[in-house]
Formats: sequence, structure tokens, C-alpha cells
Amino acid sequence: MLHAAGPLLTVDVGERTATETEIEDLLENYVGGRALATALAHDRIPFDADPFGPENRAYLSTGPLQQSAMSFTGRMNMTGLSPLTDGLVSTNAGGYLSRNFVDAGISVLEVVGESDELLAVHVTDSGVEFEEVPELEGATVPETSDYMEAEHDLGPEHCIAIGPAGENLVRFASVMTFDSRAFGRGGLGAVLGAKNVKCVTFEGDAAPELEVEIPDPPESEIHREAATSDDRMRRQGTTGGTEFINDNFSLPTRYFRDYEFEDVEGIGGNAVEEKKYKKGACSACAYACKLPTRDEETGLETEGPEFETVYSFGSLQGVGDVVDVMKSNELCDRLGMDTISAGVAVAAYLDSEDEFGNADLAHEITEKIAYREGIGDLLAEGVDRCHDDLGVDNYTVKGMEFAAHDGRVLHGQGLSYAVANRGADHMYASMLSLEYSGELDPEGTLGKAETLVEQENYAAFRDSGVVCAFGSDYVTDERLETLFDADYDELLEVGARTVTLERHFNNQRGFDRADDDLPYEIPDLEEAVAEYYDARGWTADGTVPDSRAPESAPADD
Repeated sequence: MLHAAGPLLTVDVGERTATETEIEDLLENYVGGRALATALAHDRIPFDADPFGPENRAYLSTGPLQQSAMSFTGRMNMTGLSPLTDGLVSTNAGGYLSRNFVDAGISVLEVVGESDELLAVHVTDSGVEFEEVPELEGATVPETSDYMEAEHDLGPEHCIAIGPAGENLVRFASVMTFDSRAFGRGGLGAVLGAKNVKCVTFEGDAAPELEVEIPDPPESEIHREAATSDDRMRRQGTTGGTEFINDNFSLPTRYFRDYEFEDVEGIGGNAVEEKKYKKGACSACAYACKLPTRDEETGLETEGPEFETVYSFGSLQGVGDVVDVMKSNELCDRLGMDTISAGVAVAAYLDSEDEFGNADLAHEITEKIAYREGIGDLLAEGVDRCHDDLGVDNYTVKGMEFAAHDGRVLHGQGLSYAVANRGADHMYASMLSLEYSGELDPEGTLGKAETLVEQENYAAFRDSGVVCAFGSDYVTDERLETLFDADYDELLEVGARTVTLERHFNNQRGFDRADDDLPYEIPDLEEAVAEYYDARGWTADGTVPDSRAPESAPADD
């Protein structure tokens, strides 16, 4: 099976050491990306680790397709122990980092330890350098990028960085790359913040030495089809379905009080497209579905908002002006926060104060969260930890705030939220796509477990390849088989091992059946969860027997 190439690079920021470990056997079993990082995390992060402690580890990993010039491959994966959910979390981001990472000659970076001083870490194909950067304390993400460009001639495409939110240990702080692309969910920005790592840069020219050969076709065919597609998503990104979802399903509104938003046209796909002023893409991708937007009246520029931000800072807060949502988006990118969790936390606060629709207050509170000022210190803990103090309902699963796609209406998606190791994240299985399209009846949960398992396995493999989720119409199952030189079932098995390792790790931290629940009722959830466990071969309590946990990674000597 095709897999990434290159060693594991372990960087101990406390000891200021860098060690390479050959992991060819692990790569053969886990391909790269999320699967590889999960296997390493499972065996190298202590089960009782503190997410903010030096024993936690953050993994940045690539897959074999980042060696290609194919569309839908400009992404990377991050994995670590989440300060938001207290379990393993993986998240991925696009942009232009992946090729520079590969050029550094490694397949995965592991960051461990804790530095006494704020650090920039520079990874090249000839070694690692540690730079103390006290002058970057409190710097925003763009300010950090500007420093790296001025001092090291390395633009934001070479860099991952945290903003003030990460330094201040906001539990949903993002790791950012290219200034506006976020490793968003789960708070890995706070993990780097706890390690006192402000940024990591990558450069080199080692990629040809890795000798990963990508089959062509289908490489060039996929690239050509992406370039000539007339999909609406190329014009409106993920916001293209906003009005359809609002009118036919549910767009959670005013902190989940309502199911539709009367001002949806002010924040939907057409409103966003009107502000788009140029094309935007990820590395090597001709699909170009990103959304550089500008408001001529105010001069505000940002990238986005995408649909999840339109929901979290728009309808969920009762805000119906796209410029207000653009400003929220820009604040989160600059300060380094996940727009979903941040937006839901702000919406919870607006609910508690009866201030829905107050965009100015939303912007003020967003900034306070990043700096943990006033009420922002409470909200920075996430809704699960602060809802009682606010006097609002706890709209989270396993501590993670909900994405836009409403499990109260899309019951298969609701089931997915309940059992997902990552919590209330829509990308863990994307049951929503089957239910929106009508391929799967949105009503009911029973009989959906087998489909959910396959969707989870597919998503885990996709995040290991690494393939963009928006390329599924082009990077088909048959083409995946050709690209990876393996039967589709073999690819799904990589995903299955990944999901099982995540679950086994979380089980050791105390997660079980009680955590696979929702804050609202949907039909037959208890029975559907039992069906899911049966389909996975897990116990009735939602745990993985030690005998079923796949062998994964070498211990850290």
C-alpha cells in the first residue's frame, strides 16, 4: 500500500533536542496523516497525561499524496491529547504548508516537553534549530508570520503558529498556518501554548529523496477535472448550501432555541460571494474553493467565512450581516481560535445576557476570550465547563461544541455526534452528506450503525492519505484503490484501526458508554448506540478490550 516516507522527528522543547526514528513498519501499516499520528500518540502519550503537561505530545503529520501535484492534497493532520475533550483529537488544515513540510524530509513531527522560554522551532532537512522569541509574546498570528518572514525569509506557508489564545491556554485555541488556515478543533493551539512553542517552520529540498511514486492516471485526471469543474462550491465555498439547509432542514439559531434563521440571506452563500474579490486555493489544488473576502466600505479583509462560521457567529448568535461574521472570522484567525467552539461559546454568553443580535458585543467578547479577560476567562474554558455559571444548556458532546449540522433533525448525524471519539464534530463521519442528499432518510437512528462505521472508517483513511473531504466526487473509491495500490476494504481497515486506537486510548482515560450521549433526545438513541458497538465489535459498555486494540507504535526510549 502506498504510504508516506521519512522518519519520525521528535523535538523535546524542554531539553532542546531533536531525534529521528525510522518508522517504516509503522508507515506500512498506517499510511500517514491521522492514522500514523494516532498510532504514535496511543503508545507514546501516557494514558494519565495532563493535556497541558509536558508529557502530552503534539503530532504534525503528512500522507503520501503530499508528494504529488494533484488537487485536493494540500492538507495536513495534527493529533494530540485535547484540553477541550480530555481525549485524543485529530484535526486537519489546508493551505501551503504540506509541501514545505515534506521538503524537510520527515513524515511526522512529534513535539514533547515544555520550554522555559517562548520558542520558535526551525525544522530543515539538515537539522533543527531552537530560537528564543520573547519579543513574540502576545503576538497575533499575522505578526508572528511577519517576524518569520523578516528574520528568516520564511513566509506563512512555511509556518505553523499560535496566537494569544494559544499562549493563554484557551481550551479551543487553534494552530494556524498561512495565517488563515486552522488546525481548529480540540484546542491543540493551547497544547503548543503550554509547551511555550510560538511557531514551527519547515524548509528544505529533501522531497525527491523520499521517492514516493503517485500513479498517473489518475493523478492528472483528478487535477484536470478539478480545474474544469463548475461546482457552486468553487464560487461560494461551503456557504453555498446555507439557504438550502435553513429552508429544508435546520440552521441552529439563537443558541439552539430555533431551527431556522429569518435573516439567512444576509449571511448565506450569495452574501459571501458578493464579498469575494479573488480566487483562493490550497497547495497544488486547481479546485480553488477558498473565499478571500473584502468589505469595500470598512476595508475589512479575511478568508471566509465558511459555513461553520456563518452558523456559529451568524445564526447561532442572531447576527444577520455577513460583514459582522467576516469580522468575527478575522478575529478568530488573528487570535488563533476555532471559529466553531468560539462562536458557540459567545452565543451561549449572548443567550445568558439576552443579547442575541449584538454583533459589537460578540466581537468584544471574542477578543476577551483570547486574552482571558473578564467574562472571557470563563468562556475560554468551553461551554461544557461554563454553562452552569451562565445558566444555559450544555450543547456539547464529550466537551466539544456542536457543528452546524443539526442532529435534532439529521438523526444519523446525531448518532454520529454521540459516538464519535472526537465529540460533536461533523467531519468525523459526515453522515450529514447522506442525509442532506436523501441517500439516507434523516428520520430515525436504527439500522444506520453499519453505514456510520463505514463513514467513520473512510474519513479516518481520508485524513491519513491525506485527501481533502471536498474532493470525494473526484477522488472516487476506485481512484483511491489505484492511488494507494490496495483494495477499498484494505483502505477502510486502516481507518478502522485508527478509530479503534482512538477509542482504546480514551477508554484508558475513563471514557465509556456514559460519554456517548446527546444533550437532546432523538429516536431510539440507546438502541442505535448498542447497534454501533456491535458493528464495531466493542463491549456493551462502549469499550475496546485490550485484546482488540491493534498493535501500534514503538515506545519512546
